[in-house]
Amino acid sequence: MFYAGLDLSRKRLDVHVLDEAGKAVAERAICPDADGLRSLATTLGLSPVRAAVESMTGARFIHDQLELHGWDVEVADAAKVKGLAPLACKTDKIDAWVLAELCRRDLVPAIWL
Repeated sequence: MFYAGLDLSRKRLDVHVLDEAGKAVAERAICPDADGLRSLATTLGLSPVRAAVESMTGARFIHDQLELHGWDVEVADAAKVKGLAPLACKTDKIDAWVLAELCRRDLVPAIWL
């Protein structure tokens, strides 16, 4: 099993992927459109993947597109994620890592879709 944290911003999606031991196996930024998501799912070639993306505009699209490629994607409540992992130094890369780690530990505060 692999665990992916997905941090969405206006023009990019930061991705951090961990293995079961918590070791980083991939870290990249992609364009958050259908082509970028398809490329992410196919070039990583990892299976199975459980992922989390924070709830915001576009999260449902990310969820739906990656689930088409066999990923199990949860949309996380952004306020609850911040409560679980308050960080003084906050960047998109760190947010992606935090989401991947929450996924790996089965602590994603998922919202219902």
